[in-house]
Amino acid sequence: MVARTAARTAALAEVTTTEADAGRFTQDRPAPARPALSRCVADPDTFAERHWGRRPLLSRRHELAGRFDDLLDLDAVDELLSRRGLRTPFLRIARSGEVVDSRQFTGPGGAGAEIADQVRDDQVAVLFDDGGTVVLQGLHRIWPPVIDFVTRLSEELGHPAQANAYVTPSSSHGFAAHYDVHDVFVLQLTGRKHWTVQEPVHLDPLRDQPSSHYQDQVAAAAEHDPPVIDTVLEPGDSLYLPRGYLHAATALGDVSAHLTVGVHTVTRHALVEALAALVAEEPELRRSLPPGIDVADPEQLAPQLQTVLEVLGDALHRVPAADVARKVRERVWAGGRPEPLAPLAQLAFRDEVSAGDEVRRRNGLRHRLHPDGQQVELELADRTVTLPGGTAAALEVLLAGRAVAIGELPGLDEADQLVLVRRLLREGVLVAAAPGRR
Repeated sequence: MVARTAARTAALAEVTTTEADAGRFTQDRPAPARPALSRCVADPDTFAERHWGRRPLLSRRHELAGRFDDLLDLDAVDELLSRRGLRTPFLRIARSGEVVDSRQFTGPGGAGAEIADQVRDDQVAVLFDDGGTVVLQGLHRIWPPVIDFVTRLSEELGHPAQANAYVTPSSSHGFAAHYDVHDVFVLQLTGRKHWTVQEPVHLDPLRDQPSSHYQDQVAAAAEHDPPVIDTVLEPGDSLYLPRGYLHAATALGDVSAHLTVGVHTVTRHALVEALAALVAEEPELRRSLPPGIDVADPEQLAPQLQTVLEVLGDALHRVPAADVARKVRERVWAGGRPEPLAPLAQLAFRDEVSAGDEVRRRNGLRHRLHPDGQQVELELADRTVTLPGGTAAALEVLLAGRAVAIGELPGLDEADQLVLVRRLLREGVLVAAAPGRR
């Protein structure tokens, strides 16, 4: 197998280029405040103001910090398909706009692997040779460089994210024109791909409003509507598409591969759902409708509806924002994981940690800190950790995200700092600032 590129192991924030590359970062400039997003768009502030959730954005390679082959290349694709024991649904194959039955490319894992749906690399090769597009799904769970990148991007955006890769043979396209129910960043890895993007037929679709619900409108728009973007993506180019925008792509020339990072945007509808769940506990809203009522009769239903509207109107104004935030974050926090933690190395570091060692919060760790006099509650996605109230100032520093040395935390002597850090290492809140430190 061809050797991996050295860039694959480089940290996201350390991407540098030469002074001759206009519009790109140079070695004497500080790392960007949002390093993952800065790989996808040239100006994160302009992107947030003019494009986020509104309009597509095409960014060319010369505008960005570097190419994307450190995240995934064709060697990595071969490794995933042949040596990583993939099972469905981590792989899909599409041909002529339709998804291929997974039984055509999966089979038993053999002795010692009692599974029935392991990917068969030889059958994948046949289907790819016949024009099938290979779709590697959930790469943010199985391929280290993509895990790190998506974890960082999700934290920067504040919305859960995922990543799939699409590998298309020459002059083929995997899926017909469609839209996604999440925003996407398309990062061209290798080869060239022709993209057409068209206006939505259903603006800002929700998760339960997929493209298949509007098949006729999508087909008509794809055939007759002018594109808002009609271009060829080259390696290193990036394309942002808000949810709802129609798109289709065709590979040109050699094998083409791109990484699609899907951002599961939190919408105002999520606030509506949170409010509905909270006000549903109102006693008046739990009452039974009268016996013998015909719920299909608007006249019989009208007085009941009026009562509900009156109760809702009063209850909605009494719902604290903190309760809504708690409901929304339960869902959002469950949509992602923090950066991977190496269990054995983590425990070894905890046992050996001493003054002067540096630690940091795990990237992507969702948390809220609640100081309350005698104790502090650290709310995590799956549990709440209770700590002494005197640790509040030190916790603020530790959770800020930057590396900090034990011995420099405020409000605690060195011995108590070690106790606190060891507790947070055991809870998976902190990790060693230096990779591989045991």
